[in-house]
Amino acid sequence: MKSDMSTTAGSALAPKKSPDLFGFVERYGVLLVLAVLVLFFAIAQPRFLSLRNISNILTEVSIYGIMAVGMTYVILTAGVDLAVGSLLAFSAICGAFLVRALGGDFALSWLVGLGVACGVGTLAGLLHGLAITRLHVPPFIVTLGGLTVWRGMTLILGDGGPIGGFDAGYRWWGRGAVLGIPVPVLLLIAVSFAGFVVARYTRYGRQVYAVGGNAEAARLSGIDVKKILVSVYAIMGLLSGLSGFLLSARLGSAEAVAGVSYELRVIAAVVIGGTSLFGGIGGVGGTVVGSLLLGVLLNGLVMLDVSAYYQQVVIGIIIVFAVAFDTYAKSRRGGRV
Repeated sequence: MKSDMSTTAGSALAPKKSPDLFGFVERYGVLLVLAVLVLFFAIAQPRFLSLRNISNILTEVSIYGIMAVGMTYVILTAGVDLAVGSLLAFSAICGAFLVRALGGDFALSWLVGLGVACGVGTLAGLLHGLAITRLHVPPFIVTLGGLTVWRGMTLILGDGGPIGGFDAGYRWWGRGAVLGIPVPVLLLIAVSFAGFVVARYTRYGRQVYAVGGNAEAARLSGIDVKKILVSVYAIMGLLSGLSGFLLSARLGSAEAVAGVSYELRVIAAVVIGGTSLFGGIGGVGGTVVGSLLLGVLLNGLVMLDVSAYYQQVVIGIIIVFAVAFDTYAKSRRGGRV
């Protein structure tokens, strides 16, 4: 009885734990900002919440949102891929080049375009990963080189211009819909769901987090760190190829200038979504929300007639603030910055 009374008295005298406002913002801040942006643009421009505009936002988000899922895996390993925009364009123009060489308008031309785009993207991603792991070149340098190499190859293959002439079956993948939902949006949902499940519930996903958290500790525990690193860049390449195919199908042609500065959008979506640039923290769910936030912001600025020049400024500022917040969060958790 005395023990119970002393325990009760101790509990009463113990200081109450103050609400963790920072932790709340860290967990739900992106959703709150997304809600505020939607409300603001809906008030400022009534057409913002029209079904047509919502469909446009989701379709646009799908192109770089799919790549952002792959970038999540790359950044979880404390890496980065700056070549995604150029690789999108190169993968798409490779597929379009072969489709045109085979006549352009033939059955299952979309399958040829899709297969070539995804295959080229995966191969390029493998090359990135091998250069990083075998040559011990930092990911920033390897993919910065890839950014210029793949863009140059795109211009060479397409002779500086677009390649078009796709049939209706090809264009359906970018412009079609199933039950009123645009096809690219359905593919974003499928890729995001698969990425979420793999990262959260599979051994491979746990290994990706382990490599990003501490590569040396992961190696000592028996994880093939080099294999994991190569694989995440291959996944990134695959999804860049898929996005390139979808964008070419949506535009009706593979453009030599497609995907310019998409690397900024993709990285911004991942970082805004809470994935740490230091590796080991984050996930696909946050990336999807970050992609939506970026899509809403850019679309809203366009509807308010804000210059595209200022849009780039806004994205840059958001990236800086997101990284600054990530750095502060890591130091607050006791991590090494």
